[in-house]
Amino acid sequence: MMQGKRILLCVSGGIAVYKAAALTSKLVQGGAEVKVIMTESARKFVAPLTFQALSRQDVYWDTFDEKDSSKIAHIDLADWADLVLVAPATANMIGKLANGIADDMITTTILATTAQVWIAPAMNVHMYDHPAVKRNIETLFGFGYQFVEPSEGYLACGYIGKGRLEEPEKVVELVDRFFQERDSDKKLLEGRKVVITAGPTREMVDPVRFFTNRSTGKMGYALAEAAVSLGADVVLISGPSVLPIPAGVEFVSVTTAEEMYHRVHDVFPSADIVVKSAAVADYRPKEIFEDKLKKKDVNLVIEFERTKDILMSLGERKTHQYLIGFAAETTNVEEYAKAKLEKKRADMIVANNVKETGSGFGTDTNKVSIVTSGGDVRELPLLSKVEVAKEIYKEAVRHMKKGSSHERS
Repeated sequence: MMQGKRILLCVSGGIAVYKAAALTSKLVQGGAEVKVIMTESARKFVAPLTFQALSRQDVYWDTFDEKDSSKIAHIDLADWADLVLVAPATANMIGKLANGIADDMITTTILATTAQVWIAPAMNVHMYDHPAVKRNIETLFGFGYQFVEPSEGYLACGYIGKGRLEEPEKVVELVDRFFQERDSDKKLLEGRKVVITAGPTREMVDPVRFFTNRSTGKMGYALAEAAVSLGADVVLISGPSVLPIPAGVEFVSVTTAEEMYHRVHDVFPSADIVVKSAAVADYRPKEIFEDKLKKKDVNLVIEFERTKDILMSLGERKTHQYLIGFAAETTNVEEYAKAKLEKKRADMIVANNVKETGSGFGTDTNKVSIVTSGGDVRELPLLSKVEVAKEIYKEAVRHMKKGSSHERS
């Protein structure tokens, strides 16, 4: 599956650089086109000529050395890559990437790329276990970077423990699997229309005040981005959010729960999959004041009324649609998710405990449990929200092929 794939290998300094040379050779033998960027420290261990001979490509290390005057080298490399692989990745390199520092050819290129980035750490066991390194790894993980875990064994410093760069054969196997799954995933939702709701709603009190919640829309926008990458025709219906609109979606902006209800029902008949990830208000003020409420010396009482239950209304009307709801809970997460699944006649509920680190509103990561009709529960580890989204769609497609246990109305 690596035939013709473009891999940008970024080599930072450490004794494991010799393994990066072997990795270059094996990737090229597997049919990949490999270009190498080296740090100054890496060149102290292995000469660039070695990588040039193994890759049969120019080797890069100086941001200002433009080999082709018609191109800006680090931007060209960033756009060229199908996969960026940092191996070995030192603690220093991981720290710079996590904090947006761009002071060499590797860091400037990675900041500019939209390709998947893999990090293969290699360092002393105590360095790898340092809180700063752990924090930086978690930050990169939140960016959507993937990690090739180091193996355990004898280290160059004399210690025995975790910190060895993974063997080139294993890395090649992982890369090959990545491209195989990616090429397969590109068609996962081909020909399907996916409707996604995202963000909060705002329920007005008066011209200057409203009730809302802490949702940022990050999960919903990640679901839209992932659906596009998997080949779907995507409609994103979003409450107020400052996030950039994902490329390739039909975007519908709403403010209130009532507006979201109507926009979802407008497109529901033609949808194949509906993902209701928006945090829609359950209640709204019964009266909206035309003028600003003035402060008084007594307590203020505002009467609320229920908003329409969008997920339940879709469950009552669905025919061929596969319906996915979300449940943000703080206690008894799985229990509430199963109850919601049955009550709302959904096909899947994605539940998370918003109190868990990395799983609340506004984070770049999420840790969820996927509950499907029939009572099956699949727990995912902490992943970036785009990766969570892809796993949700994979589970949905598997479930759709088996057929929902709910009788279609």
